Amino acid sequence: MAAADRSLSAVAGAYDAKVVGQQRLRETLLVALLTGGHVLLESVPGLAKTTAATTLAAAVNGTFRRIQCTPDLLPSDIVGTQIYDAAKAAFVTQLGPVHANVVLLDEINRSSAKTQSAMLEAMQERQTTIGGTEYPLPEPFLVLATQNPIEQEGTYQLPEAQMDRFMLKDVLDYPTPVEESEMLRRIDAGVYDLDRTDPPVVELHDVQAVQATARQVYLDRTIGEYIVGLVYVTRNAAQYIDPQLARYIEFGASPRASIAFAQAARAVALLDRRDHVLPEDVKSLAHRVLRHRLILGFEAVAQGVPVETIIDAVVAAVRTP
Repeated sequence: MAAADRSLSAVAGAYDAKVVGQQRLRETLLVALLTGGHVLLESVPGLAKTTAATTLAAAVNGTFRRIQCTPDLLPSDIVGTQIYDAAKAAFVTQLGPVHANVVLLDEINRSSAKTQSAMLEAMQERQTTIGGTEYPLPEPFLVLATQNPIEQEGTYQLPEAQMDRFMLKDVLDYPTPVEESEMLRRIDAGVYDLDRTDPPVVELHDVQAVQATARQVYLDRTIGEYIVGLVYVTRNAAQYIDPQLARYIEFGASPRASIAFAQAARAVALLDRRDHVLPEDVKSLAHRVLRHRLILGFEAVAQGVPVETIIDAVVAAVRTP
């Protein structure tokens, strides 16, 4: 536990040295790193998503790749392909940028459905298949996908099956005036200069050790039942929450939500230097675990009902153990 705390403190310190504010994003990334889950980030441009991803990869001495999603992006541009080597008179495999420890899929909803589906095997199976041969992805492996909520022209909605494979979805806010002033100060100080390289604070084997520690965090049976209860209410909302809100839900969360709650709650407890999960850990994750798993009907979208309002009603409907 002490070794895990040192490693997490070092990574958190490296994050704070580069990224101003965005403390919830820091927790989200650390939870994903500890659990091996993937994160969907939604925000307007310029809120440090790329900086946070590159900082995390550098802090753990991992490889980082950024994939700018565009409508003409092909699956082979992500997973890799076979090319003909005339000197050897044979085809050789060239692995794609997804073969990295931290992969940033920038504006994932700008890629076509076929290209988006190419990420499913990588995210779920931790491997790619090229020319009939399976290639395992490095460990740890973390996908950070971003969406721009403002400009929707020329975008493709993510399939529900792929949305469900993201453990967490976080929505980033603008920095405060104080944080934005600090950002300008750091720019003047050269913190973000391209020729500046910061040494890693931990190694990849340290991350894998901390992941093993996170899996050992105690989750009581009553907490597990609380998690299942939350997810169950999303599927049977009319029986538990205000009917006006319940009718906005077309489909509730899948069992992957319960799994995500359990894994992420263990990580949150470890980040808080505890060896056991509290109900508050689960509650703190409710928005991030459920906001992309609740499928709302057209009426909710037309009336501008935030999905977070419905999630809050679900949480309030389930008794806290």
